[in-house]
Amino acid sequence: MAKQDTHKVAVVAFGGNALLRAEDRGTQEEQIARARQAARWLAEIVQHGYRLVIVHGNGPQVGNILIQAEEASTKIPPQSLDVAVAQTEGSIGFMLQQAMRNRLEAMSLPSEVATILTEVEVDPNDLAFKKPTKPVGPFFTRYRAEALTRDYGWVMKEDSGRGWRKVVPSPKPVHILNLASIRASLREAEVVVAAGGGGIPVVRGRDGQWRGIEAVIDKDYASARLAAELDAKLYIILTAVPQIAVDFGKPSQRWLDRITVAEAEAFHAEGQFPPGSMGPKIEAAIDFVKRAKHEVLVCDVDNLREALDGTSGTRIVP
Repeated sequence: MAKQDTHKVAVVAFGGNALLRAEDRGTQEEQIARARQAARWLAEIVQHGYRLVIVHGNGPQVGNILIQAEEASTKIPPQSLDVAVAQTEGSIGFMLQQAMRNRLEAMSLPSEVATILTEVEVDPNDLAFKKPTKPVGPFFTRYRAEALTRDYGWVMKEDSGRGWRKVVPSPKPVHILNLASIRASLREAEVVVAAGGGGIPVVRGRDGQWRGIEAVIDKDYASARLAAELDAKLYIILTAVPQIAVDFGKPSQRWLDRITVAEAEAFHAEGQFPPGSMGPKIEAAIDFVKRAKHEVLVCDVDNLREALDGTSGTRIVP
């Protein structure tokens, strides 16, 4: 008989650079070691009584796959971006799944962990498809960029004198196709890894069939939607800073312990949260609080334990 789903759920989102940092060489062994480090602080959430859903980023990992594809382009045809996202969902999911199971066992906690290959529907009429802006993969010469545009229809843009890069749309998530599977997994597993990299972007064609599409979904927007759909009691956004701040980096900088969603919207309207850094995280937090009526915790890894106990981090509340 299946266990009754009586546990509260927490969803945590963090970037792919948590497992592959700029100073790393990018080896598999390094990423496995980073996954073990991540498991140490992720297990704190389980220890606080939550069933945990992990949504990881995958930017550096997808970039490496695209670089590998280009280096092998004379032998192997390049693969589409949706397939590259699926690959990283599997590989990163495996590393986190194994690391979490080992860590939970070491803490004498229940240790069932699952990874769900997650497809996320996007709207083909999203304005993002009319103006792709998200650079992915390696830098190319102008000659190679023109060849890729001609042969594969890629949109290429020059990047600050460093070369040409492929740019793709970044549409908003509309629907998580595997939501029922994620819910079912949470009834049996303490930890579920899902919607990695924001999920595999898919659309329904005119023939009624689902297909992948060349796009990147922001993991913060996807994780916020997933958290709301799961009625998560807590949505955690891990960042590079211990708290949200206004006037960040200025003499008037002020850390925020607790703000309402209305205050977060007002600060955002003032331009306090730049689109290239904290902006999407704040928008995701606002979206979650409005949908789910539960709170968001924003903090860094080093202060996660204290943030869970209420002595650090920033809480955005209804």
